[in-house]
Amino acid sequence: MAELVQRVVTAGLLLPVVIWCVFFAPDTSAFASFAGAIILVGAWEWTRMMGWTSVWLRAFYVLVLAVAVVAFKLPQLQDLPAVLYAISVGFWLVALRLVAGYPSNTALWARSLLLMPVGYVLLLPAWLGLTSLHALSPWWLMFLFLLVWGADTGAYFTGRAVGKRKLAVAVSPGKTIEGMLGGLVLALLIALGVALYKELSGARLLAFLGLCLLTVLASVLGDLFESMVKRHAGMKDSGTIFPGHGGAMDRIDSLTAAAPVFALGWWLAGGF
Repeated sequence: MAELVQRVVTAGLLLPVVIWCVFFAPDTSAFASFAGAIILVGAWEWTRMMGWTSVWLRAFYVLVLAVAVVAFKLPQLQDLPAVLYAISVGFWLVALRLVAGYPSNTALWARSLLLMPVGYVLLLPAWLGLTSLHALSPWWLMFLFLLVWGADTGAYFTGRAVGKRKLAVAVSPGKTIEGMLGGLVLALLIALGVALYKELSGARLLAFLGLCLLTVLASVLGDLFESMVKRHAGMKDSGTIFPGHGGAMDRIDSLTAAAPVFALGWWLAGGF
């Protein structure tokens, strides 16, 4: 009961901040700063997941990410986000294989030297994707959130109702294939509603729904990948910054994959 109260209170405090940053701030810098703060906390938590104990070394890791975030606001680097999105998508293809082979393949990836750049590949493209979508329109950013939340909600209730076959039992025993399919259905219904509102048809409709499907699948993979790293590190939550909800990485794990996938698809399609 106490944990439920914590979850409700934390959500009640955070939701107005997020809504203001997304919809009512005078410019896009408010959301960019808010999202930047979240990924910097995520970077701090990632160093713990890597097993680092030195405060100074962990702080330096976060500082490097902060410098990169600031650098990508420079006009000279405005054309690079698409490159980072592509790198991120390539990484997630590798991550799919790692999640599928866990735990027998831990010797391949469970080393600080490899996980160190992975943290940046997770967090920087995610920040760029979120802020780029927000700059296009706060509503497109909210649509991405709804896709991810819809998939998560649909998976939860479908899994509880009819879930039997485990999706990745070694990584996240509670997730089922039926739950994932239920989440996909709900997310695609949300996408179809938006497509009809935008009056998309023909190839544009198929491209939009295909992108939404890939985005949702990526969100599931992002969740599983973080769960895999936490499980190997012997951690239940990535941190405690959000009482009742865990850490920043626990809140954005799905978005670390979904945001760059959706942003890259949007860029390739020239928008919808």
